[in-house]
Amino acid sequence: MKRRAGHENKGDTERTQPGIDRLEVRKFAALADEWWDTSGPMAPLHAINPWRIGAIRAAACRHFGVDPEARAPLEGRSLLDVGCGAGLLCEPMARLGASVTGIDPAREVIEVARLHAAGQELPITYRAGTVEEVVRSGQRFDLVTALEVVEHSEDQAEFVRAAAACVADGGLLVLSTLARTNRAWLEAIVAAEYLLRWLPAGTHDWRRFVKASELARMVRAAGLTVQEVRSVRYEAGTGRFVDAPRPDVNYLMVAARC
Repeated sequence: MKRRAGHENKGDTERTQPGIDRLEVRKFAALADEWWDTSGPMAPLHAINPWRIGAIRAAACRHFGVDPEARAPLEGRSLLDVGCGAGLLCEPMARLGASVTGIDPAREVIEVARLHAAGQELPITYRAGTVEEVVRSGQRFDLVTALEVVEHSEDQAEFVRAAAACVADGGLLVLSTLARTNRAWLEAIVAAEYLLRWLPAGTHDWRRFVKASELARMVRAAGLTVQEVRSVRYEAGTGRFVDAPRPDVNYLMVAARC
């Protein structure tokens, strides 16, 4: 499965969409071979994934009136993961019963995602494409997720608008991102990128972080209703991510199309 990323023709490597920074796409495409390495550059995403899956599962079960203890609580629901990378969220959502489609502008990571899902025998549809292309197709989903994508967008309001347009009537949009606060700068950039080396230096640009109040305005402008904001923090003693009292670093927002 190993292949050298970054040497393909750029027209084959990435797709463009309003709001997405091409340099950001190339940066994550170059890490294609390392997405499933739990001790590599994507280690923080692997570590936070159990918390994110739990938060999304709880929100979806509550919204759709499903027993959260059900073995496949998302069975019969369609899910679109925007900026899916190599499938770190798509695979667990498929195991929860959802019919999953993952899209990403970088072809390299989509190829890795397809190979990994095939190895797990998971029927996930992956496309090298953009959320704008989904909007134009007219396809709509019960659940749309875009995790750690907003802060890599040049036009965040446009990105949120497009993601919201993919939500079917009665469906949910789930966004996660980082707040533009001093604490987030210290923890997500200074500590995570330079001191602890959890992430490659330059992964984040603090100027693109979004406060929860700002993201809520974008969501409402896109025609959705904010249902919930959940915050998360790293607990050094246990090595796990747990609920936090305030959305001043990482947070997740759930919104509905009523």
